[in-house]
Amino acid sequence: MLVCLTFSGHSMERENRTLITEFVFQGFSSFHEHQLTLFAVFLALYTFTLAGNIVIVTIIRTDRHLHTPMYFFLSMLSTSETVYTLVTLPRMLSSLVGMNQSISRAGCATQMFFFVSFGITNCFLLTAMGYDRYVAICNPLRYSIIMNKRVCVQLVGGACSIGLIVATTQVTSVFSLPFCATKVAHFFCDIRPVMKLSCVDTMANEILTVIISVLVLVVPMGLVFISYVLIISTILKIPSDQGRKKAFATCASHLTVVVVHYGCASIAYLKPKSENSRDQDQLISVTYTVITPLLNPVVYTLRNKEVKEALLRATGRKLS
Repeated sequence: MLVCLTFSGHSMERENRTLITEFVFQGFSSFHEHQLTLFAVFLALYTFTLAGNIVIVTIIRTDRHLHTPMYFFLSMLSTSETVYTLVTLPRMLSSLVGMNQSISRAGCATQMFFFVSFGITNCFLLTAMGYDRYVAICNPLRYSIIMNKRVCVQLVGGACSIGLIVATTQVTSVFSLPFCATKVAHFFCDIRPVMKLSCVDTMANEILTVIISVLVLVVPMGLVFISYVLIISTILKIPSDQGRKKAFATCASHLTVVVVHYGCASIAYLKPKSENSRDQDQLISVTYTVITPLLNPVVYTLRNKEVKEALLRATGRKLS
């Protein structure tokens, strides 16, 4: 009799696992009274982010003064950031106004794949931009030879390839788990909230996530840090104050984006998994899914003289 009951229990558990075909986002349910306000704020930020990144890509492609490696990387970053926001924000906005908050298992896996892929691609694009600044300041006479078109394309291709490989590994690992719950304590299919729905111990998956996070965050951060140590030491040797200011100005925009991007991602993925409450985790997620992509067009248009001049030239052409 005990054997029959045990067998029956295992059968029911297997049946429950196979029944999970969709998930439901809990989203900002704890902020129920403020959801319309949040919708208005996030919609405004999202619209500005999309418009800003599209303007940057368009200006760089149409203005011949910006056909340099630095702006090639910037246009690739803006394109990647645009797709990155498209993966998560439209669904988040729809859930804030009470629309369908469910997502199929396949849809969840697809969302996670593109989110991870473009997030990691952004990290390595920022690293490539750091290398570009290093060559421009520390080896200016050979800049055009070192940073030729083929090298730039290879760096972008490498960033995209790493993103695709890591995303495939991460998503396969997560969705090979059996799931017994459906409520995702988040507004999109992020790695840890989905893993929490599993019926089994996820320690091996947690270790894999930490290893991947270290490789795609700490390693690029380290490379950017080394680049800027060399850059700053070279800038300090420039005899004129004007020359030092100009050199620092070319790096300020990139460094600002790097600090915020890597900082937010590190807090989200390198902290102990149970350190924060759900609301705190969501606040961190909003920072790297909404605020960080917004920084790119803001910093590179408001702080970059060449982009502002290109915008003025484009406006002048339209007005004439």
